[in-house]
Amino acid sequence: MTEKSPIPVVVNGALGQMGREVIKAVSQAEDMMLVGAVDLNPEYLGQDIGEIIGIGALEVPVLNDLQSVLVLATQEKVQGVMVDFTHPDSVYENTRSAIAYGVRPVIGTTGLSDKQLKDLEEFAEKASTGTLIIPNFSIGIVLLQQAAITASKYFDHVEIIELHHDRKADAPSGTAIKTAQMLGEMGKPFNPPKVASKETMAGARGATAEQNIPIHSIRLPGLIAHQEVLFGSPGELYTLRHDTSDRSCYMPGVLLSIRKVTELRSLVYGLEKII
Repeated sequence: MTEKSPIPVVVNGALGQMGREVIKAVSQAEDMMLVGAVDLNPEYLGQDIGEIIGIGALEVPVLNDLQSVLVLATQEKVQGVMVDFTHPDSVYENTRSAIAYGVRPVIGTTGLSDKQLKDLEEFAEKASTGTLIIPNFSIGIVLLQQAAITASKYFDHVEIIELHHDRKADAPSGTAIKTAQMLGEMGKPFNPPKVASKETMAGARGATAEQNIPIHSIRLPGLIAHQEVLFGSPGELYTLRHDTSDRSCYMPGVLLSIRKVTELRSLVYGLEKII
């Protein structure tokens, strides 16, 4: 039996906080091979990504041209994977580019619109290229969402609070939106009105998501990523909360996604779909 070739991996947004963690995780995975590190920070252009993040030379320079790195990835023995942790403004085009070159995208950047998701779904289907859009790579969040679905059968009132660091560009978070969507799929309306309410300041009640579920976003230094789902009924409050203290908690989900996307031929949205 011949030994299976490692999965070639390109990390886009390699110098960001999540990108650095992905570089470390991929470089330590026996079944993966880092072949590209892309970042727009001109300070480190051409330098070895391993040396920059302090894990020793990996012989992979930081480049600022995603297209050229995707071309390099297509020259490997097996189809490559692009992991993207960049910015909501660029993630759609990044994903389309990867699919066009036959490199499977694993997307952790949130902020894609419903129309963009639909376009990417159709593009991936036509190209028969596995694509994963993962709002949150945490196993704990998947468990929280499953618990919330169970609780929603017994509670008619629910709100979501998401708290993130002050460098997160989009709000609400993709995880909060996904949680509301999952609750909305239960098919029941939430939060029946008790009084005629009025916001004396616009946005005081947050954004309204699926099935009339409010989402409240908080951005502060000192936070990483946190989410609460609060269910209320007369005389009791049921709170589900997930807290992130270190970004390394996402890496098992990232590595799982890299492995699973090689088995797909279309777009899948959400970590819970591949666990």
